[in-house]
Amino acid sequence: MGPDGIHPLLLKECAATVAEPLALIFSKSYSTGTLPSDWKTAQVVPIFKKGSRTDAANYRPISLTSIPCKIMESMIKDKMQQFLDKNNSITEAQHGFVSGRSCLTNLLEALECWTKALDEGYGLDIIYLDYRKAFDSVPHQRLMVKLKSYGITGRLLAWIESFLTSRIMRVGIRGSNSEWIDVTSGVPQGSILGPLLFLLFVNDLPGWIISSTKIFADDIKLWHKISCEADKQYLQNDLKIMASWTWKWQLKLNPPKCKVMHVGHKFDTRYYIEDETGEVELEHVQEEKDLGVFFTNDLKPSMQCQKSAAKARRIIGMVRRNFKRLDKKDFLLLYKTYIRPHIEYCVQSWSPQLNKDIKHLERVQKAATELVSSMKKLSYDERLKRLGLTTPQKRRARGDLIEVYRIVTGRERIAKEQFFGQAENNHGLRGHSMKLKKERSRLDIRKFFFSQRVVNSWNALPQHVVDAESINLFKNALDDCWRDMDDTSCIA
Repeated sequence: MGPDGIHPLLLKECAATVAEPLALIFSKSYSTGTLPSDWKTAQVVPIFKKGSRTDAANYRPISLTSIPCKIMESMIKDKMQQFLDKNNSITEAQHGFVSGRSCLTNLLEALECWTKALDEGYGLDIIYLDYRKAFDSVPHQRLMVKLKSYGITGRLLAWIESFLTSRIMRVGIRGSNSEWIDVTSGVPQGSILGPLLFLLFVNDLPGWIISSTKIFADDIKLWHKISCEADKQYLQNDLKIMASWTWKWQLKLNPPKCKVMHVGHKFDTRYYIEDETGEVELEHVQEEKDLGVFFTNDLKPSMQCQKSAAKARRIIGMVRRNFKRLDKKDFLLLYKTYIRPHIEYCVQSWSPQLNKDIKHLERVQKAATELVSSMKKLSYDERLKRLGLTTPQKRRARGDLIEVYRIVTGRERIAKEQFFGQAENNHGLRGHSMKLKKERSRLDIRKFFFSQRVVNSWNALPQHVVDAESINLFKNALDDCWRDMDDTSCIA
């Protein structure tokens, strides 16, 4: 680490790597009126998100950028990430674009707090915030101020400033392109370094508020326990602080898309956000899609089961229409790639416990196996055996244990103490040395949540399974255990 930046030889190393391809790009001759395809130009492709397809605001701009530039960005990002990790600079509330954290860890940490609060007799108000084009609105000079505060200075800071400024872009749709325009703000979409720069720009935000919060890039949710109507003031004060913060740093909240969900109480709590037109009351919703998972105000997973099953069935229908005959190999490729992920996405956070929901997801796999022409007349159990598949319920139990292993061994960058307590007096007991403490739960929503339902299954594993040195070795040892033991004793 040099005095003028994170790494004094970083730019020299990067430049040596990409000098030749960049020279080839810049040395090309272009006809009059054609701009060079250099590392500061971007071809933007709009990707539809949700809502009306006629509203341009409902499209996400994804830009195609220079490959040599991405190589250089990747090298710089790795060095910056090492520096930030060493100094624990990234807030614990942030789960987006951070190694060891993900959508799943974000949801698990939030639901751990929510289910525990409900089990203790509290209600909750959960506010989902939305920014207007957050990645495209970051002011460059203010970002430079933030980077300096984290120790990024000298030539590296100068390179980042040059990387962000003097950029041009155009939008391409179905072979037609817009005119080239200057990019005056924001981090480049489609870049390697852009997400990390954005994380650093919003990194100090959780430190300004007292309510609990979880962030995934620009998706922010905050919540507070509600035992009386006056408790809403904590959240309202935090909303005012956030509005002041966004005004100072020129990121704009989008009040019409900010929502509040009341969970476990019937108090008339209302919340407001100030924008250019004055105070706007947040819309009260009964359900909300959070990082791809649907939640309702009772926190039960039934709606998510229905939505995920419906998506998977649409894919099954598409496969049935486009493939007249499927053999075992082709089916397994299509099923594992396009169908099963819909019923397993972040499933540790919403694993169903009601028989109707379990059977609903099981019927998806049953319908999928009927796509194999030669197996249509076989029973469902026989189809599973010949295809080498197991039931979704058993796969969920396996996924639970894999996630426990990731958390207790520190492979997920989240504090295991918030989920599990170590069992006392392990000596002389059957099982292994990493047993977890079993807690009593008042409500089913807490009893069947991840951190509670996995305890018996985890404690029943043999020592050699939990002692596995890698995730793959743990998976193999777990599968061997289940083959050697009765299934019910392994997944109880």
